[in-house]
Parts: sequence; structure tokens; C-alpha cells
Amino acid sequence: MTDLPGPLQAVDENARLLARQILSEARSGVLGCLGADGMPVLARVAVMADRNGRPVALLSELSTHCRALRADPRGSLLLGEPGAKGDPMTHPRLTVSGSFHAFQDPALKADWLRLNPKATVYINLPDFHFWRLMPTSGLMIAGFGRAYQMDPADMLKTPAA
Repeated sequence: MTDLPGPLQAVDENARLLARQILSEARSGVLGCLGADGMPVLARVAVMADRNGRPVALLSELSTHCRALRADPRGSLLLGEPGAKGDPMTHPRLTVSGSFHAFQDPALKADWLRLNPKATVYINLPDFHFWRLMPTSGLMIAGFGRAYQMDPADMLKTPAA
């Protein structure tokens, strides 16, 4: 692509590696979806990447954001934490957009508990389910003046199945 809109740069291998790193290291993010009234709903949620690098969240059916995703699975996750020092706006972050789908995976449950041992308190409650974000696009801000519009293949370890 030679004519990129606005401040976007062409995606290169360094941008791909950074996006995959953000996805693999993320332990929380901000989930955005549409509420029943059409207004945005935002929630901080625990996340991890599945073996293909797609983001997964463990959500309670009692939450507003989970009910919203049941009605309309479109949503986004903002991933990437500001560093301890400096301007938060200069630290890399990635917004992954697509559709969320509930699923069960006993192997992922074990991985989740290794990363989040305190989740043993609620992971087996009947209202908690895993939700996978199937990415359709991403927007990565890699620092000041470094923005990239990304496809799933740019962000994921392997293409989404």
C-alpha cells in the first residue's frame, strides 16, 4: 500500500513483532463493545493470548459487557500498558477489533490458572466463560508518529482458523 491515510505507516516486520509481543504479554486490557442502548461499554478485563496469538478473556455472564457481547459480538480490546516512567502516550499499544465468541477449552483453563492463580476462586462458577476475539483489524500506536493499520495476519502468530 503506497497511499496510506493520515499518519499511518506501512506495516513492516518490526511492527508485526511488536504487535505479537503486545498480544502475547497482555494480562489485562480494556474491552469495548456496544451496550443495549447503542452507547459504548468499556470494561477492564483479564486477558491472555491463545496458542495462535488471539486474545481471550474470561467473562462473567452477569457483567454488562458480557450481556452486550451476547447481543452483538462486535468489539475491541485495547492492549498495552504504559511504562513506569515517561509520558503514557509514548508507550506502544494495540487496539484489536473483531467479534467475540464464547467457547470452552480445558487446556486453556489450565494455562489461565497458571497465569492467574487467584482465578481459582471464580473460574469454575457457572456464569464464567472464555471469550475469544476473532480479529478483523488492528490499530497499533508504536510510539510518537508510528501508527500502523494491521490485518489479522500482521498480529497473530498463525492465521486465524
